[in-house]
Amino acid sequence: MFGQITAANSMKWDATEPALGEFTFDQADVIFNLSQSNGQILREPFNDDGTFGTDVFLSVLGTDYINITLNAARAADPNAKLYINEFNIEFPGPKSTAMQNLVKSLKASGTPIDGIGLQSHFIVGEVPSMAALVQNMEAFTALGVEVAITELDVRMMTLPSTPALLAQQKTDYETVISACMAVSDCVGVTIWDFTDKFSWVPGAFPGQGAACPWDEVCPFYTLIVVISINVEILQNLVQKPAFDGIAIGFAT
Repeated sequence: MFGQITAANSMKWDATEPALGEFTFDQADVIFNLSQSNGQILREPFNDDGTFGTDVFLSVLGTDYINITLNAARAADPNAKLYINEFNIEFPGPKSTAMQNLVKSLKASGTPIDGIGLQSHFIVGEVPSMAALVQNMEAFTALGVEVAITELDVRMMTLPSTPALLAQQKTDYETVISACMAVSDCVGVTIWDFTDKFSWVPGAFPGQGAACPWDEVCPFYTLIVVISINVEILQNLVQKPAFDGIAIGFAT
């Protein structure tokens, strides 16, 4: 299950340049030294209505910043997979359509683009149907790009969790994984994060959480994560029904 490296927040500007002109690459260097030539190049260019989000790149360079970024990345590493990563494009709608139109435009201009990352931050009981997920992924792959589920979690709006919520969460994880397995060019799934202990959800959505396949309530389970030569022992983790949903999804 642990077959890839995810940088999470360690390579974002607030991590590498916490103050203007002051740089630190300690965490980024660890990840870089372990990584292979695959990477996300562009992140979250659109608003939910399909218009471009406002940022410094768009303000200074216009929409051509996307072409500039992708061409620069290809020049820097011809073997890297070039992805655009976005949320709320996992199902048909204005934002997904805008991303598909961007892919068409990039392809038409000869700008390199290899894949689209579907972040997939869902809410328990609100995951789209498998048919809708598959339809949406196939709309992208028909344009000549691969897709990946890049930040999957399924959060609970109310805590603590209940047996009913855990059962629904299991079904939701199974639905998403099964949809990816049904699309030949859906090349991978990344869970965001593997344990509630490190989940971003409570910090972003106070009062919500329990989004991951493991939590930290049971003293009888130990997971060992090996990172380079360092071994971190994360104690008191329990496997939730969501893990079984993931396993069933991959088995379909």
